[in-house]
Amino acid sequence: MENYSLPPKPKNSLWKKIKTIVITLLVIGLYVWTFTGIDIEWSRVIERALNNFQRVIPKLLSPDWSATSEVALAMLETVFIAFAGSLMAAILAVPIAFLAANNMMGKYLSVIGKWILSAVRAFPDIILAILFVVAVGPNAFAGVLAIAIGSTGMLGKMFSEIIESIDMDIVEAMQANGANRIQILFYAVMPQIIPEFLSYAIYRFEVDIRASSILGIVGAGGIGTMIIFASNNRNWNEMGTILLAIIIVVTIIDFASARIRRKIV
Repeated sequence: MENYSLPPKPKNSLWKKIKTIVITLLVIGLYVWTFTGIDIEWSRVIERALNNFQRVIPKLLSPDWSATSEVALAMLETVFIAFAGSLMAAILAVPIAFLAANNMMGKYLSVIGKWILSAVRAFPDIILAILFVVAVGPNAFAGVLAIAIGSTGMLGKMFSEIIESIDMDIVEAMQANGANRIQILFYAVMPQIIPEFLSYAIYRFEVDIRASSILGIVGAGGIGTMIIFASNNRNWNEMGTILLAIIIVVTIIDFASARIRRKIV
């Protein structure tokens, strides 16, 4: 009867253990250096936080129902801003995504598309909102433009990755049968990418609902304007109504869009 022995378990080398210990100590040291360098009086911070929580939290949990209609209108404007911005971004992202896809435009031309998408993604939505408020004035249109440009960067990157992952055998088969570029686009490329394009566009709309909720802080319309007024006036009961409206709307849209995306994909 033959005896079969298990292969020896790999042993961690001494160098690997030392490297793990050094990395752990560096991370701990970085956190210690960060918190000690901030120069915060933790006792004062904790005392003020406890006092503010005891004063503010009960008011937040007692919403001002008399402001419901005003909050509902502002929240509806926020949804419209997010929807219009997301729709514009989904349209603008498609040609840029094709430009950035290696398998569509080639190695060198795709670099231009990738640079465009990187440049757009470099600016946070709030910075774009400030720029557009200066350009077009403090209104909801500034928020729409900020959401549109900000979302174009992310959607364009995702769309380009989807295009690069398509089955090129179908494209090559149509080329071998004499199909032109338009036929290849509509019958070989589009059927593969449309479901995922729609799924990502809907997901981006969820994200934009949250983003558009704060753009009003800089004058870009939506419920963010009410947030800044309520906080400046210390009207925490109204703030509670606003937060409740945001939670309800975001939850409903998340649930609905998740179901739609499951059916699409």
